[in-house]
Amino acid sequence: MVAGVVSRAAVPRFLRARSGCWRRHLWAPSGEAAAAAASSSGARSPFDRQLKRKQKNWAAARAERGRSDCDYLRFEVRPLCGAERTFPLALDVGCGKGYIAQYLNKETVEKLVQVDIAENALKTPMETEIPTVSIVADEEFLPFREDTFELVVSSLSLHWVNDLPRAFREIHQVLKPDGVFIGAMFGGDTLYELRCSLQLAELEREGGFSPHVSPFTAVSDLGHLLGRAGFNTLTVDTDEIQVNYPGMFELMEDLQGMGESNCSWNRKPLLHRETMLAAAAIYQEMYGNSDGSVPATFQVYYMIGWKFHESQARPAQRGSATVSLGDLAKINFSGGKN
Repeated sequence: MVAGVVSRAAVPRFLRARSGCWRRHLWAPSGEAAAAAASSSGARSPFDRQLKRKQKNWAAARAERGRSDCDYLRFEVRPLCGAERTFPLALDVGCGKGYIAQYLNKETVEKLVQVDIAENALKTPMETEIPTVSIVADEEFLPFREDTFELVVSSLSLHWVNDLPRAFREIHQVLKPDGVFIGAMFGGDTLYELRCSLQLAELEREGGFSPHVSPFTAVSDLGHLLGRAGFNTLTVDTDEIQVNYPGMFELMEDLQGMGESNCSWNRKPLLHRETMLAAAAIYQEMYGNSDGSVPATFQVYYMIGWKFHESQARPAQRGSATVSLGDLAKINFSGGKN
């Protein structure tokens, strides 16, 4: 296995030339893109990406010390399962410790480039039989040339991206024609039990509430966003994973261990002890199971999109049909027409 953080002196040839700089081994854009990403007001950017980097680094360091018991959701979500094609060069966006790479083999991917914002996650990658190159870079600004990869994958990372349409466009740009993007992200009603419990408790104890669970994308928007980015032959699916915890505090501890703590600009850093206790009681009362545990719902969106190529099948031209829809009622599906 070949892995490691790539310094500027050893930048692979598939990295694209872009105005920017490397700071602390982190790809940092310049110009208008940097201004938008660094806006501390949060007017344009819902998430504090530097805080998210710290959260993921802390979680990775915790796992390195032997506390890797919070990775169960990342092992459960496998967006690339069932792939029957060989991809010479693939990109894993927001790879973490390489949760996808461990399920790959040389018959599926010949070489894998892994990108994550957290350098600690790339220090101790999971074992895989395929050659890998690990690059510390922001998933929002992929530092690669156009038409580089046959496959781009992403698992449980894109829900922290500030500009999802831009991220999809960048993924589309680095794909070769007939390349495919396969991704999974949290969305929709993820953690609605925790969200409602915290809001009700804060309203009761403090007379108002602020967001403590980050906003998620609706599934109805995904197909539109992928289509605007240039993808075709789209597939969007949803899955729901429910995990039972002893209580609300254990759930919040695991979210921190996953690097999934809230990093919204408008978050409230701390909650009063009385509010937290009230939220735990409300959680138990409203959603608790008969055995005393509480459920947490994670909604996962799976998406597949292809970059156009002449060899791909196209829809028939309008007006080329040879059978009228009105004739369907006359068809005897056991054979022939009536």
